[in-house]
Amino acid sequence: MAIDANKVSACLEECRQHFTTELLPFWLDRCKDDKNGGFITHFDKDGNDSGENEKSMLAQARTVYSMSTAHRAGYGDGQCAEYARHGVDFLIDKMWDDQYGGFFWITDRAGNVTCDKKILYGLSFIMYALSEYTMATGDQRGVEYAEKTFDLLKKYAADTMYGGYFEMFERNWDLCGPGPKGGDRKTLDVHMHLMEAFTTLYECTGQSIHRRTLVEDIDLLNERILHPKYATGIPQFTVDWKVAPQIKFDIVWGWDRFAEGGAKAHAQDNTSAGHNVEFAWLLAHATDIMGTGFKEYRDIIKKATDHGRNNGIDWEYGGVYVEGPHSGGVYDMQKEFWQQAEVMIGMLEACLRFGPEEYWPAYENVHRFVFDKMINHPVGEWWPLTTREGKPVWMHMSHSWKVNYHTIRCMIESIKRLEKLIEKL
Repeated sequence: MAIDANKVSACLEECRQHFTTELLPFWLDRCKDDKNGGFITHFDKDGNDSGENEKSMLAQARTVYSMSTAHRAGYGDGQCAEYARHGVDFLIDKMWDDQYGGFFWITDRAGNVTCDKKILYGLSFIMYALSEYTMATGDQRGVEYAEKTFDLLKKYAADTMYGGYFEMFERNWDLCGPGPKGGDRKTLDVHMHLMEAFTTLYECTGQSIHRRTLVEDIDLLNERILHPKYATGIPQFTVDWKVAPQIKFDIVWGWDRFAEGGAKAHAQDNTSAGHNVEFAWLLAHATDIMGTGFKEYRDIIKKATDHGRNNGIDWEYGGVYVEGPHSGGVYDMQKEFWQQAEVMIGMLEACLRFGPEEYWPAYENVHRFVFDKMINHPVGEWWPLTTREGKPVWMHMSHSWKVNYHTIRCMIESIKRLEKLIEKL
């Protein structure tokens, strides 16, 4: 099947228009907190500040990342760099723990600590965002605090017995308790986001320890976390890497789609097409930054991408399903914003790596669903969750878990790849 260059150009133009006239302005117009520092990240369906008195380290770090990567990609006429610096000031001044090291999980708007735990999920985004920030602006504070965080991780979180990292800590780096406290679990989510963090940290520093740690994490993902037959991500494990039922943690990040009771249906046999395709393109990107490894990981990258394409794409209504079993099929037919974002990037990555014939139809499918159903065009951001058909289920534009990192990154990375694809056609 020949790919129509006009269709690729039309998608590129739609992405550029959305990003420069809707999505980036949405954030530049409202997220900077001039009173308290940092960012306001809670907005209702109309884009109004919902008044939530909370700043999560995760949302602050993700917004620093978004502003940094936008500036680095040439957007915003310097405003994005200014916003990123504003966010870094808040992270260092209000969220860094001078006594024990690391960044606090949650403060109120003024920067008073309300949850002092050290959560690896959030700290992975600290390393990711602050490394990107230094590369975007030259401000060395970013990489300084990224490296401090990395060093704390190696000291307190690395599991020297079974490999990988513990994820949930008290303020003083004592491991949290078991079960819902999370101290006896390891997750795909954290180890995948550590891969993107270590990739960007290594890109920033060029240090061999950061590269070695990246390779260790990649190999752990491949050997422990991916399903041995299907190359799909398994969500939760015990400390010694036995598959564990997926439970809801007390410290919640994006686990807000659980039913009551804390355990998930199909807890030991579910995988996310969004995660699998995200893993694949992030791994491909890591090999680019390392300058080696793509041939070694090529089959895994293609297998994970193909599973996501074959089982995640809704060919009837468009878009990407939430999740299904490892062997294929679907459990949850709703559409969540971040899966759409990651599959858009991943399908374009696959077009460039493996040829567009297999992957362009999947990209085009998700692109149309996003632009026709997922984006709240009058406001500028994306709906967080829709029905299978694309009717909004959740109405907020942003809160502590649904911020700007997936949407802004999707547009920047998709534009880059669409431009490359046009050059190849």
